[in-house]
Amino acid sequence: MNSDYRARFGRLSTTNVSDALDALGLKGSTYGISPTWEGCKKIVGEAVTVKLVSAGLTKSPNHLGVHAIEAAKEGDIILIDNSGRLDVSCWGGILANGAKAKGVSGVVIDGACRDLDDYVEADLSVYARGPVVATARGRVMEEATNVMVQFGGVQVRPKDIVMADRSGVVVVPQEKAEEVLQRAEVLFQKEEDMIKEIRNGASMLEVDTKYNYEKMLK
Repeated sequence: MNSDYRARFGRLSTTNVSDALDALGLKGSTYGISPTWEGCKKIVGEAVTVKLVSAGLTKSPNHLGVHAIEAAKEGDIILIDNSGRLDVSCWGGILANGAKAKGVSGVVIDGACRDLDDYVEADLSVYARGPVVATARGRVMEEATNVMVQFGGVQVRPKDIVMADRSGVVVVPQEKAEEVLQRAEVLFQKEEDMIKEIRNGASMLEVDTKYNYEKMLK
């Protein structure tokens, strides 16, 4: 995730990237995962993945997320697979402060989280399916860090590129980054041109006919 890629992704939206993924026949668009607080920034970075399972007789030696924070580089995004569970937290205030201190860009969670006020105070962008107060202790545990996971219906591997904004979360396979960027940038420019013409007085029908929006992904 070099500085050029980070800047280029930063100019786009998740919807631009989602459309590019569709145009290329790639699966990377998740669903139902949103900012947990109003000030969440758009984030982009390489995935450090966390796979969670239900707690039971087998015990975890560490609290979930600790290994991911330790493994993360500055600018990375911690991505947590908790199978979409909404009944239990899998991220909280202590972890948020640890991630912020490590330089993590943000956290995306296929599940729920708690301690939202701590994210605001730490200025850490966290995206999840919703808030919950119930602790992870005794309910879920970390099975593995930096392994392939499923996230919002999408396969995610360590170092795949994650992007999140108000519209949601997309994942770009690391080996397809340049191809996806090129297609997304073309789509972004076409949409910007359409919006400019509409704001300058062109009719919606004229603009739609000119740009053939319905077939723009072909």
